[in-house]
Amino acid sequence: MSSDSSTQDLWHALSESARDQLETRSYAKADLATRLGTVGVEAGEIATETPGPKAGLEDAWIPGVEIFQRRVWQQRHRGWFGEFTRLTEGRLHEIGLNPRQWATATMFAGTAKGFHIHPPSIPEGVDPAAYFQQLFVENPADYAARPYGEEQWDSMFFVQGVIEFLLVDERTGMPRRVMRFIIDGDNIPGPNNIGLIIPAGVAHALRCGSSQDVIMVYGTSTVFHPPFEGRIASGVEQAPLPAEWQSYINGGSAE
Repeated sequence: MSSDSSTQDLWHALSESARDQLETRSYAKADLATRLGTVGVEAGEIATETPGPKAGLEDAWIPGVEIFQRRVWQQRHRGWFGEFTRLTEGRLHEIGLNPRQWATATMFAGTAKGFHIHPPSIPEGVDPAAYFQQLFVENPADYAARPYGEEQWDSMFFVQGVIEFLLVDERTGMPRRVMRFIIDGDNIPGPNNIGLIIPAGVAHALRCGSSQDVIMVYGTSTVFHPPFEGRIASGVEQAPLPAEWQSYINGGSAE
């Protein structure tokens, strides 16, 4: 390429139609807070050593969400061992969350879950917006005031796969913030092996980000209660039949 190529029309050898439709991608990287709420970030970029938001992300963070590093020990010839929490140590202990039920879930490659959301528990006669303001803005470290036993908080980690995770704060009176990040399962050791805690009232969705099945382990602050299982824009979880089949099932012609 000649030295003055930067001043030339790089695309002059293409057809006029192609030039009219041509776009080039910008590889400029936005700041972390912007990427967190838009294109997404690596989970390791936003994991914290202490409860609460990562320093500098206070205005982009969803209050009550916790993202923290986990240690995964690899034995290359055998497998791996990863910790999540201990009774008197770690993030769950620090915020006073003791899950009442543990479960596992598997997602086949190419599938997704959510958005799921759980209803917050508001004291009778109290304005929800004022309640959230006091609980998460004015006194964010008063963990004993959180009604873990009356609403479902989710805590989770991933044993296998690559996961794209999305959070949306839908609590009345709270800023509607979005957090989007990539988590790696324990089979992919690195900074993206994180633990995640999600408050009630925060919608959450996830989808497989690789050709591997995803295996997750999660604990909930309450036992499974169907009325607490809200859904928003969750049609991705369905497996609709081909239109021809559905028409036939409904009594129409198969042709």
